[in-house]
Amino acid sequence: MFLYKLKKWLIGTPLPNWEHKHQRLSNKVGLAVFSSDAMSSVAYSTEEIALILVTAGTAALYYTLPITLIILGLLWVLIFSYRQTIEAYPKGAGSYTVAMENLGVTPGLAAASSLLLDYILTVSVSVAAGIAALTSAFPALYPYRVILGVTVVGFITLMNLKGVKESGTFFSVPTYIFIGSFIAMIGIGFYRFFTGTLHPTVIQAQVQGIADVSLFLLLRAFSSGCTALTGVEAISNGVLAFR
Repeated sequence: MFLYKLKKWLIGTPLPNWEHKHQRLSNKVGLAVFSSDAMSSVAYSTEEIALILVTAGTAALYYTLPITLIILGLLWVLIFSYRQTIEAYPKGAGSYTVAMENLGVTPGLAAASSLLLDYILTVSVSVAAGIAALTSAFPALYPYRVILGVTVVGFITLMNLKGVKESGTFFSVPTYIFIGSFIAMIGIGFYRFFTGTLHPTVIQAQVQGIADVSLFLLLRAFSSGCTALTGVEAISNGVLAFR
């Protein structure tokens, strides 16, 4: 009885089936919710590339842009593919459904396994990157980084259990703040560039590499940067969540 009351207090009472259609999201809220995964990975994908390349020295960071352009090309292929998937499966489908119905059981299970790993890593890496940014801004919180990470995961889980409509409204706000901050950052950068007030930071110390720039290193940097590809499938899977 206590657990039932606690569950009811935390996430509310279960909705009847006829109520589900009223829980669907508008395009403004839905796109913000389902694209938040893909957008959040932008915040740390370039950093992941740089962390690998810097092991070969500061000069190796030159390859950051070429690797990013290759990842953008792959992202365009994924977007085009899932656009076709939405047209072919208007009720929603992802890699598992498409592979299972068109290629067979084994490819379908392979896609499902990849998605399972992707979802686990997305949660862990995204939260870890967010907490790392938070503790970087507020060093006093660094000793509590694990507790903060677990708390954030628990809070996100709780909000999602409350229902699509409630969680969608809540999670859409940070997404638009994130987009607004990026636009403001780019705008301020252009303004300072054209007004001559943008001065590059001169770094005197050069990082001595502990590895050579090899094909393996570049491939590893590429694979780490592919975290930017996460979340593309979410909109294809969540078609029915839109009005």
